[in-house]
Amino acid sequence: MPFVRYAFTSPDDPARDDDGLFGPGSVTWRIMSSPIMWVAALRALYLQALHPRVIRGTLQNAPGITQPVDGWVRLRRTRKFIETRTFGTTAEAEDAGRRVRRIHEALTGTDPDGTRYRVDEPELLLWVHCGEVASCADVARRGRLPFSAADLDAFVAEQRASAELIGIDRGLAPASMAELDAYYEEIRPRLYAGEDARQALRVIIRPPVPDGNHVLKLGMRPVAALASRPCRAGPGGCTAGRAGR
Repeated sequence: MPFVRYAFTSPDDPARDDDGLFGPGSVTWRIMSSPIMWVAALRALYLQALHPRVIRGTLQNAPGITQPVDGWVRLRRTRKFIETRTFGTTAEAEDAGRRVRRIHEALTGTDPDGTRYRVDEPELLLWVHCGEVASCADVARRGRLPFSAADLDAFVAEQRASAELIGIDRGLAPASMAELDAYYEEIRPRLYAGEDARQALRVIIRPPVPDGNHVLKLGMRPVAALASRPCRAGPGGCTAGRAGR
């Protein structure tokens, strides 16, 4: 995959054009400002690995992701995209979305039987989107952050703007925790922890931190362990997390 750099204007900059897709009054800003969303990011990767085509396409198009330097660079770049989408101006977020869509448009995956598919198929994009949203909501709840059930419903609904940004029809994205639950119940039969998933999970459990960064290595392992903890039955990826066992 080509290298893409994302950047956004600080929300504290008085010269900003606008508050972006969400704004300071949104639940999204409140949730995504929490440092423990690093745990949510890794949890989302765990979930993504359970969709055979998603993880297969990822490994086929980015084989270096299992290597320390490349894997860490990609993880940081993904974080920067999420920050730009969340806290950037509308123009910055839309530009980041266009760049992601342009990258995905050129990529395909190949099933074991030789069937080729686009990585930007709606089902695959929706799986990645829901994994991220469910993980943020679950970590916010397990971390006992000050968010009510109504707040989490609002967060899921707000995140439909993020779905649109990467090419998902807004009407297909869940708009509440209950709809997120229903989505996971519907897709669960199509999930499977195959060899591709196990390979990815091994990388996530031992994140690809570059050699020499001992402090980061020590810090990432407990984060990965927290991310892998099964959540309680209900909204998010809990039912998905049992798939393929």
